[in-house]
Amino acid sequence: MSGIGPLEPGEGTHAWDTRHPTPPTASSTARVRSLLATRYARHRRATLAFAAVAVLLAGGGYFYAARPRQQPPPPAPYPAQVVEVEYASGRPTPAGAPPRSFSFAVLVSVESGPPVTVTRVTQPYAGLSLVTDPPAPFRTRAGSDRKITITMHVTRCGNLPMDAGLPFLDVTLRNARAIQIHSYILGTRYARHLSRALKAACGNSTTSSPKPSRHLN
Repeated sequence: MSGIGPLEPGEGTHAWDTRHPTPPTASSTARVRSLLATRYARHRRATLAFAAVAVLLAGGGYFYAARPRQQPPPPAPYPAQVVEVEYASGRPTPAGAPPRSFSFAVLVSVESGPPVTVTRVTQPYAGLSLVTDPPAPFRTRAGSDRKITITMHVTRCGNLPMDAGLPFLDVTLRNARAIQIHSYILGTRYARHLSRALKAACGNSTTSSPKPSRHLN
């Protein structure tokens, strides 16, 4: 075949159907609209659910970030900051104490914080030794007073002051935070008690007034 002209369909082939499409009917249009409405409703529900979850997560994150945060507890105070040792009164010397011994009572109090343990009580003069009742270590809780009896024994009169001006006790304290050695001046009542006891124990054997072996903190 030669020349130019419209192609004829060959054997076994068919020409494209050039008829106009059939216009949709009312029933088919209703089905399409129903299908679209169903899909829209499903999509809308999913969108609303997603938005609700997002709002809840955002609100939860805000309240979590804005919640009041617990502050760490303050550290325990140093034991020397909360412990007081005060002279109370003279006490009878316990039976069995060596000669030239005398006794008195002190009050140990803890103002606040964890319990405090007294691990040692000493005094600065070489001519004196002491014991406590109860014996150290002993423990005292905050808000309570504990009466301790101290018995001193004169070992050498030449190393003692007959008129002690500011006698003190060295007390080793321990609590949950630290161990400290603190010097407590027990005041004029204790000074008078100590001077009378030393004069009674030593008489006129010495007139010296030696200084303590260590200085106050």
